Amino acid sequence: MLARLTGKSGGVEDLNIAEYPGPLGIHDPAQITQNIESDLIGKIVTGLTRGSGEAAAALAKRDPKDIVFAGTPAEVRQYFDAQEWSDGLPIVAPTAERVERFLKFTDRAPNEAVAVLQSANLQATPRNIAVNAVMAGCRAEHMPLILAAVEALGDERCSLNNIGSSSGIFPFVLVNGPIVDELGIQSGAQLVSRPPNPAIGRAIGLIVRNIAGFRPGSSYMGTFGYPLAVALAERAEESPWEPFHVEQGFDRNANTVTVGVTNNWGSSPAPYDRAGQTGAQIALELLAREITKKTRLYNFPGRGPHAETVMVTLLLSPPVARSLAAAGYSKQDVKKHLYENTRMNLREFDWISRFTSISGITARERVDEGVFPREFAGAPDDLVRILSSPDILHIVVCGDPHRNRLMVMEGGHTQPTTKAIALPRNWERLLQESGT
Repeated sequence: MLARLTGKSGGVEDLNIAEYPGPLGIHDPAQITQNIESDLIGKIVTGLTRGSGEAAAALAKRDPKDIVFAGTPAEVRQYFDAQEWSDGLPIVAPTAERVERFLKFTDRAPNEAVAVLQSANLQATPRNIAVNAVMAGCRAEHMPLILAAVEALGDERCSLNNIGSSSGIFPFVLVNGPIVDELGIQSGAQLVSRPPNPAIGRAIGLIVRNIAGFRPGSSYMGTFGYPLAVALAERAEESPWEPFHVEQGFDRNANTVTVGVTNNWGSSPAPYDRAGQTGAQIALELLAREITKKTRLYNFPGRGPHAETVMVTLLLSPPVARSLAAAGYSKQDVKKHLYENTRMNLREFDWISRFTSISGITARERVDEGVFPREFAGAPDDLVRILSSPDILHIVVCGDPHRNRLMVMEGGHTQPTTKAIALPRNWERLLQESGT
């Protein structure tokens, strides 16, 4: 069963499997040798030389434009649910007419490969991307944005193959540039909840399910499940700093999409001025404390070839960002301050490291392996710096412009990956025709 599921997740529906006859664990060496020579080797040879099978042949003959089902809206939903193509919520039926409407918003050919998405290693094309975007309830003019997000999903830096972790990782989409206002992407109060952001986030979630092949309970293994993928935009006009995409090397007027992942959509503390402390000081202290609460903290200080990449995205509402800027902090200053001051005593860190990681080894043992720096071999009451670098911190200004809130999202295994949005040649005319 495991071999078949592995093959299916890799895009091979009918993987040729050579199965050892009987319970290997209780056979003696002589019996194992006999079974391998008389049975297993023959199965391996047959599996390696036999054709690809009926499923692969049928897939090769399938026309992407074929109608897969016809029926009432209720019957369509029931059929899609049965195929595990839906997330269980009502969908917009991806009719040929609706899909063609989306395809007008890209200059790419309908069956051109946009990306190959792990873990199923299936090609994402404008056509199958459009199908998922229609299902999610997106508008046709969102198509260029979603195409760029899929390019990011396919980038090796995004490391999509690791998203099925049992720790509960889910994607988020960040939009930057003039297209935010042009399409009404939400960047202010309740931004992940107000249209069109939920539909865009949901489209990415369906693409991860249907093209990347991550299905809950088989290859998408979050122990307690996952919330839907979320979409948000940076509120650049109210930020005192350069926008996120400018930090990534893009022009301020470029339209971009960034795909990242997080293990949490957590609490959002409010930094208030207190006696003897400014709002900026409280904000920095709260950020440092929030970072130390994250469950993957035991991986944060890792260095070297065996260290896991853990990225942290900080969402700051405009008042918090302005208070930090007014106190003289640039984005890099904030990152450097947090790198230097996000600390805990070694006794507490070591407890977290040993009891929340699979390996269960101590911080000192990780020092000996060359993964943790020498300071983690100190005394139990020593304060240790738990961030490996200021560069693992990313800052986005967004949210309610009248509330002083902040949020820390940590995500293991992947790096936020930014791609430019390619608009079709007739973009302005298409927007006018669509009424946007």
